[in-house]
Amino acid sequence: MKPVLGGSERSISRFDRHFFDGTQNFTVIGSGSIGGKAKGMAFVHDLLEEYNRSLGDSPLIVNIPTLTVIAGDHFEHFLKQNDLYEVAYSDLPDDRMAHAFQKADLPPDLVGDLRALIDQVHSPLAVRSSSYLEDAMFQPFASVYTTKMIPNNQPDTDSRFRRLIEAVKYVYASTFFRDAKNYIGATTHSTEEERMAVIIQEVVGQRHGDRFYPHICGVARSYNYYPFGHAAPEDGVVDLALGLGRIIVEDGKGWTYSPAYPNTNPPFNSVGDLVDSSQTEFWSIHMGPPPPYDPIRETEWMMRYNLAVAEEDQVLDWIASTYDPVSERLEIGVYGRGPKVLSFAPILQLDQVPLNRVLREIMALCKEAVGSDVEIEFAVNLETRWDTPSRLGFLQVRPMVISQAAVEVSEADLTGENLLLSSTNILGNGDLDEIRDIVYVKPDSFSTLKTWLMAAEIEALNFELLHQKRPYLLIGFGRWGTTDPLRGIPVNFGQISGAKAIVESTLPSMYFSFSQGSHFFHNMTSFQILYFYVSDNEAAPLDWEWLERQRIEADKTYTRWISLDQPLRIKADARQKRGVVLK
Repeated sequence: MKPVLGGSERSISRFDRHFFDGTQNFTVIGSGSIGGKAKGMAFVHDLLEEYNRSLGDSPLIVNIPTLTVIAGDHFEHFLKQNDLYEVAYSDLPDDRMAHAFQKADLPPDLVGDLRALIDQVHSPLAVRSSSYLEDAMFQPFASVYTTKMIPNNQPDTDSRFRRLIEAVKYVYASTFFRDAKNYIGATTHSTEEERMAVIIQEVVGQRHGDRFYPHICGVARSYNYYPFGHAAPEDGVVDLALGLGRIIVEDGKGWTYSPAYPNTNPPFNSVGDLVDSSQTEFWSIHMGPPPPYDPIRETEWMMRYNLAVAEEDQVLDWIASTYDPVSERLEIGVYGRGPKVLSFAPILQLDQVPLNRVLREIMALCKEAVGSDVEIEFAVNLETRWDTPSRLGFLQVRPMVISQAAVEVSEADLTGENLLLSSTNILGNGDLDEIRDIVYVKPDSFSTLKTWLMAAEIEALNFELLHQKRPYLLIGFGRWGTTDPLRGIPVNFGQISGAKAIVESTLPSMYFSFSQGSHFFHNMTSFQILYFYVSDNEAAPLDWEWLERQRIEADKTYTRWISLDQPLRIKADARQKRGVVLK
């Protein structure tokens, strides 16, 4: 981002031991850096205030939810006073690392501020990471560290305070979790350079019985690698979903549309296929009786529910359509007995709330201010009262990296000689000629019931290849990065961080739809990793026989690592959405 970020950081007010009733809604505890995520929000804070003034009496206001940032100097003091450096830089498993941090004590002056904060706040809080290295344009660290949601509704201050400090320690510990170390290993940085600030922020949403969640969560990008219909890449793309944002950034579920064409449905062969692929569950903060005590689990206070629960909560009126199987049409609203589909048509098509217009304006505002294409995360709370505006809570902005290198892959190249594979559905843009290693899932061993075991094998191979500084091509089946092991291989980015090109393939017996929209894919685009989707009906499907003849470096139950005498030539043409891998 532009250097003005530093100026924004210096202008942030000191936490005055008041949260909602203080004079500032963006404050800092401590004197160190506030980290990249918080700097991004500080950067747009004044822009959004000016934007709101320009809206006048709009039915939708935009702001950054009230927050305070624990600056990085407290992180340093925490590690030093508890002698945690040896533990932090060790190879301890994540659970043992987290337990060691939970046993440690926070600095006394920080404890006092947190006690004052929690004494007055009784609504849900998000405790979020904001690492120092998140500033780097090419290493945005999306979803590498943790966010802990806490209900903060216990009747006694002591209980609420304990949950808050447990969440802060958990975020601190995630700085040194295995995935974070693997991720940093793929950058020009080292774990010893990393420091962590922590954001404590109000959660946008409403309470419905034992559940607290927003009507809408979303991710918007000003550039779309996979435009459909009449949309162009520069028109951008938006993913919307019900509930907490984890459903999009981790699970990859939501309603995808182009801001330039909000009436156009996502590209599916039929309305029935669209219904089958739509969101069926949502995440909520659990506000009821305490779950089993587990301070080192990120989702300790979160629960998933199906849409029938949301319908009972009466939150679908403005965001759902009903599928009529007789006419095979989506009818706007929740009337009728057909399945409900979160199409957001009452907002996108009927414009009951000007969400799409506001998103387009905010993206343009941030893009101009940041100086590059951007990705923003947000949550929306809808109000049905005519005298109360709905609210869009702005949660994050990060730059997108768009490669402008001139790479050409013609239609004739898709069936040329020496092809390992070709694809007409690719992500990224570039030309690689240094990769001599391939890690692939063995077709005969693949089973959707064993994908977690495949992820573990791939993580071990990735660690070894990173250690040897050998970039590689990764080939597998189904969706990489999914959290549903039946839909693909549930790796996170840290487990495959040494790959420079990735292939998502199908098998004759199973078909997987291509996925885009999670933090996993943001990290890939920011690292400029090339991504190929290869189906069996491609002009040049994968040459598995050739792979089987290559020199084996490691042969595991489900995966294999092979090495080549000559490097591959990997080309991805973003303009034509074509790519080839040449032997």
